[in-house]
Amino acid sequence: MSIRAYLRHSRVLACAAFALAAVSVVGQTPAPAGTSTASLTFEVATVKLARPIQEQVQSGKPHIGLTVDGARVDIGALSLMDLIGIAYKVKTHQISGPDWLPIDRFDVMGKIPDGVDKDKMPEMLQALLADRFKLTFHRENRDHQIYALVIGKNGPKLKESPPDPEPSKEVDLPPKEEKAEKGTTVISSGDNKITMRQRSDGNGNGTTTMSGGAIGNMKMTMEDGHMHMELSKMTLIGLAEVLSRFVDKPVMDMTDLKGNFQMAIDLSMEDLQNAARAQGMLMPGASPGSASSSRPADAASDPSGTSIFSTVQQMGLKLEARKAPIETIIIDHVEKVPTEN
Repeated sequence: MSIRAYLRHSRVLACAAFALAAVSVVGQTPAPAGTSTASLTFEVATVKLARPIQEQVQSGKPHIGLTVDGARVDIGALSLMDLIGIAYKVKTHQISGPDWLPIDRFDVMGKIPDGVDKDKMPEMLQALLADRFKLTFHRENRDHQIYALVIGKNGPKLKESPPDPEPSKEVDLPPKEEKAEKGTTVISSGDNKITMRQRSDGNGNGTTTMSGGAIGNMKMTMEDGHMHMELSKMTLIGLAEVLSRFVDKPVMDMTDLKGNFQMAIDLSMEDLQNAARAQGMLMPGASPGSASSSRPADAASDPSGTSIFSTVQQMGLKLEARKAPIETIIIDHVEKVPTEN
């Protein structure tokens, strides 16, 4: 793999990982049953098609993820699948709709009305989806083929993350203007600020580190076409959501383990391709409609032959194929193109 190919691979995957983290950490409590709980709307809002993630990263100025800063809501390059998940606080496997839901990505800017708590943002996003994309749906309990994430025979082998440092009691000074180093990209701002640094040895091997955000520090090392990912702060629910992006069935956490843990995940090139496709992206060298560009759900999974399953076993956990009833949002109607601003 050339250095150029490595950069394309690592950057696309880093952005996919961040976009995933930004979406998966949004509240875990489901919205009440019903077509919509939206009783609030953004004071003003704009929706437009986002630039492809690959293009954004190559420019060095990516606009990806969700930021709520005071009354300002800034959503960058998230798919309709992601937006529905945020609005109704459900996982992607709980949404059933057109195949293109995870493909096109949108930038959304909104202003929360004065006196309204920012925790009401999902309700306002519900109203926006109904107004701009004409979203209607109903809910059903459907039996799904899943992987249950359970504790292995000999117990978990997980190390708890250290507690977050106490917030400083010193008076905050205005932040200094940062000068980006070569190979460094800053994503988002404030509490959601992510700093991504990339290093390569020129032979297709290299390291991408990401610091900040809800999942702490992340280190991704590419070597001989495989990636080793280390995460400093991850819940088991978050792990299940991450694993779902690499296998052909949704993963549900059934460990009952609470708290944050340090984790390491080994990924094969096939795993990386599955993750990119789950984000609606093509890996370098793949063409639309080719076997390598089909979605993960279209491919068979071999639990005994993939690095993901081996990684889970090394954590003292196990993925068991089961069938389980899952409350699912069934899309009745949604427009591919939003109404004009």
